[in-house]
Amino acid sequence: MFSSFLYFLVALIIYTTSEMFEAAKSIDNSLVFASFMISIFFAFVCHIAFKRLTKKALKNPYGNIDHLVNNYISHLSVLALVIFAVNIYGFKLNLLFSGIRLFDIIPTIEAIIFLGLFLLYLIIIWNAAYGVQKRYFAGKISKKNFIMSNVSFSLPALLPWFFLSIVADILGLLPWQPVRQLLKSPAGEIGYIALFLVAIAIFGPVLIKKLWNCKPLEPGLPRARIEGVCQKAGLKYSDILKWELFGGTMITAGVMGIVGRFRYILVTPALLNLLNDDEVDAVMMHEIGHVQKYHMLFYLFFFAGFIACNFVFFEPVILVLYIFEPVYKLFELIGVGKDTAHPLLISTALIGSFILYFRFVFGFFMRNFERQADIHVYHFTNDASALISTFYKIASFSRQSIEKPNWHHYSIGQRVRFLEKCQSIPSLIQAHHLRVKKLIIGYFVLVIILVGVGYSINYGVAKEAFGNFIAENILFQQLDVDPENSDLYVVVGDYYYNNKNYEKAVDSYENALRMDPENTHALNNLSWLFATCPKEEYRNRKKALEYAGRALEQKREAFILDTYAEALFANNDIQNAAAAAKEALDRSKDKKDYYKRQLQRFEKMLNP
Repeated sequence: MFSSFLYFLVALIIYTTSEMFEAAKSIDNSLVFASFMISIFFAFVCHIAFKRLTKKALKNPYGNIDHLVNNYISHLSVLALVIFAVNIYGFKLNLLFSGIRLFDIIPTIEAIIFLGLFLLYLIIIWNAAYGVQKRYFAGKISKKNFIMSNVSFSLPALLPWFFLSIVADILGLLPWQPVRQLLKSPAGEIGYIALFLVAIAIFGPVLIKKLWNCKPLEPGLPRARIEGVCQKAGLKYSDILKWELFGGTMITAGVMGIVGRFRYILVTPALLNLLNDDEVDAVMMHEIGHVQKYHMLFYLFFFAGFIACNFVFFEPVILVLYIFEPVYKLFELIGVGKDTAHPLLISTALIGSFILYFRFVFGFFMRNFERQADIHVYHFTNDASALISTFYKIASFSRQSIEKPNWHHYSIGQRVRFLEKCQSIPSLIQAHHLRVKKLIIGYFVLVIILVGVGYSINYGVAKEAFGNFIAENILFQQLDVDPENSDLYVVVGDYYYNNKNYEKAVDSYENALRMDPENTHALNNLSWLFATCPKEEYRNRKKALEYAGRALEQKREAFILDTYAEALFANNDIQNAAAAAKEALDRSKDKKDYYKRQLQRFEKMLNP
């Protein structure tokens, strides 16, 4: 189920990155028809896939079909993402609403509509999967309830984005210019996102409770038992809720909320019906472990860490991908130009980093947090047999293998074996807590280093070096494309001059003059280098005067007169240097203070 969170967030990335692609003027109706036909074909594929799986389940009712169901759903969900990307990137369906004022004013509405398209693809999958997946619930569930439960369970993944986006749209409509400028600044963006993450983390459970239609668990022995365990553990919470997920047939429990006043304990009817009192206590101890080990708070930090790294590395990655020329040559082989390939690479990088981070980094911590919550029962008792028997019951009634893999949980078999091992060797309990602590510290140290590096590249000491690296690569790529362009060699010469590589600067300017002997900028800049270079071995006063004079024949502008004055000065002709400096000042339209200082400098030498 948690995979649906990732699918929705990837779909959101696909939609938001569509702005980077070159916009078409209007939508082609044939592409709309093509999109419709692809969607029909997708529905047919889903139907056939699960029909075959249903036949397989009937032939082998005790086989590990549940694992195959989840695999089919995962693979078809990935296919749905691909089709969604084709609709957005290729068919540009978002142009259907171009020019409609409401969507221009509040872009979030348009985004919701297209995320609804992706939701439709998931509903198609769930609809096809119902026939076989209903066999693995602890009770009966209607198709409508099954689909709506999947929808309601997945939507909270979009809550942070929705509120961030809709409030940003509203603020954009307000006439408060200082506020709008603040929000556009790096500090404003960081503060705005951080504020909303905290707000969602605190108040989100109230919204999710309503979205999942959770009701307070009625008074009785089960509620009294849960209240007793919470009181014994010192856990603060707002309410104990009946979680009728998938018609209450799922055997599970949960806890949400980092603040006691807005924290809710969730239990499904199937769990209460299946487990005995000791097993319910054990499940509650597990959920309390998540709270008392601050797992939900860490999840917030993990999400913030990804956002922070993405924030500081987004622009550098865009630039690095732009100079990744070998990839563009491969794209050219299939007729895709750089203007299309570049945003496609950016989208792929964003989606890839997101999947890798949440599937592997976040999933790794989730598995270890679940194990930490499991062994939290030893904080209350020396016997974990109640939790172990719970795991076996869940596996039995849901007809799943105890070795069924899971990206965010260890398998039931692994969890049981670790609990039994901890019971035999109690020192393993503290060892695992210590391991998790070290992992968290390592994570924060790594994120701080990465954010520091990214900040340095964007705003700090590494910004100039990184900018020079990108500029150099872009320049030389342009030279490969247009080697006869003398102006490009001038720019390369400027690049080398600014980096104090005077030998290569001279070569670049001279290359420009070989192709265009009258290139004004090459003549002027080479003259300046020969007249003023800090390294004496690169000075050449005769050539400086010659090139400055040739440049002046082309254009009699302030910056060329200034170079001519320096060349005259290098040749000890101070009288004419002062005259050229005065003319430069008279002709200048900006930088007048600079030209005035130049004139005063030469005049002082004439009148010591």
